[in-house]
Amino acid sequence: MDIDKVFQDQLIKITQEAAISVYPHLGKKDKIVADEAATNSMRTNLNKMNIKGNIVIGEGELDEAPMLYIGEKVGTKKGPEFDIAVDPLEGTNFVAKNLPGAISVIAISNKNDLFNAPESYMQKISYPKGIDHNAIDLDFSLKKNLSNLADSKNKKFENLRICVLDRPRHQKIIEEAKSLNINVKLISDGDVSGALLVTEEKHNVDLFIGTGGGPEGVLAASALDTYGCGFQCRFLFNSDELKKRANKMGINDFDKKYKLDEIVKGDSLFCATGITKGDLVNGLELRNNKIIANTLITHKSQNLKKIVTGELDIKK
Repeated sequence: MDIDKVFQDQLIKITQEAAISVYPHLGKKDKIVADEAATNSMRTNLNKMNIKGNIVIGEGELDEAPMLYIGEKVGTKKGPEFDIAVDPLEGTNFVAKNLPGAISVIAISNKNDLFNAPESYMQKISYPKGIDHNAIDLDFSLKKNLSNLADSKNKKFENLRICVLDRPRHQKIIEEAKSLNINVKLISDGDVSGALLVTEEKHNVDLFIGTGGGPEGVLAASALDTYGCGFQCRFLFNSDELKKRANKMGINDFDKKYKLDEIVKGDSLFCATGITKGDLVNGLELRNNKIIANTLITHKSQNLKKIVTGELDIKK
């Protein structure tokens, strides 16, 4: 079942207002307060929607409130049933230090169409549309993935560019890419944005690879699906507690690699509003006592992929 277009504007408003709630905290070196502002704004607006909403990807479990936790019910309890993935503030450090790359993100699907997993790390790889899905695999070597990618894109191997989260755990990937004479774009945080840089040629990223947040992977998958891009992931349940939680959610194979259509089934709607300037979307801009906000919205059934600009009041 397709998601009604009426929810497009509602989701744009939710991420815009969450982003604007963070504006007074830019550069104040308090990422916790900024995150709470975004979360409170998003929760308030979700509870105004005429939906039966279930948070399946959130910021932790019930005992970690006031975050929007996994299993939290939102909405007026009237209207369609939706699974919801949220990251009210991706890039808390970016906001605390007023650095580029912070966004507010949400994705919705029909009930049972978004993958439900406990908050954990995830191995992930994303790549542009038009690539044979058998050509790219988490278990292939970096060289094999890049060779297959170059062949599929009819692009010179040495002209490829990958995006990697700048973490010690990725040092092997970074060093191997450099030994292959492959250009590497390093990002310090924000792997929703990073995974989505493969969506358009203007971003000049051919492959996103590495280990990052599982929630961020599910969120990115929603937009990647609309763009027709490729995505593969493997959750890392590296503790007994995480495995117990995963079991309760119906996950039994802890080593399984998931394809995009197993993470996001059917229709989905995704919104990401820029807070500070980034590669994916521009940040908030103060103009004539108004805040200009830019939001990337995708809606699979409508083949909608566009940047929406809004003008809103500053939240005091």
